[in-house]
Amino acid sequence: MSAENENVKNKQFEDETEKENVAEDVAQNVESGETEASDGEAKAAQDEGRDKLEKDFAKLKDDYVRLYAEMDNMKKRAQQESEKTIKFAVSSFAKELLAVADNLERAIAAMGDNKESCAELLKGVELTQNELTKVFEKFGIKRFNHVGEKFDPNFERVVQEIEDKKAKSGVILAELQAGYTIHDRILREAMVVVAK
Repeated sequence: MSAENENVKNKQFEDETEKENVAEDVAQNVESGETEASDGEAKAAQDEGRDKLEKDFAKLKDDYVRLYAEMDNMKKRAQQESEKTIKFAVSSFAKELLAVADNLERAIAAMGDNKESCAELLKGVELTQNELTKVFEKFGIKRFNHVGEKFDPNFERVVQEIEDKKAKSGVILAELQAGYTIHDRILREAMVVVAK
């Protein structure tokens, strides 16, 4: 872009120099008594020079506007990329924490049969799970559960298919592992059982 600007500037300089030379020639001719160049020719030369300058100015203005728009677009794209990077920076860390969430759920399910003997332990594990859920929510991590809905390959991975007369084909019957999203992007697919 700067080479183009340099060429335009050089062209303008040459045009201005040419105009000055024409004006000097006219002045010399008038002084020396040579009246070959009439007022009409001088005016025509001036008008031609003015038109050329106006065209050059319009081109430079157009180039400036285009460059400004391009820079503005680049700024917006960079800002969007920065926001995405910040938003999804914790994805790998969050993925590792999902195993912790799964183990807490399994511990709660295992204690379900012995609630009386493990009441305090169950309460502690549930509190830990609740705290983990709050942290997930703070960072935009959400669990989804589509049991009873039609299988969606964008969110779930089929682990098993079962014949079920009551359910339509392709409906999710059970969830073997929970699925999670982070800011509406899939963090982990759910592992599900689907009706044949």
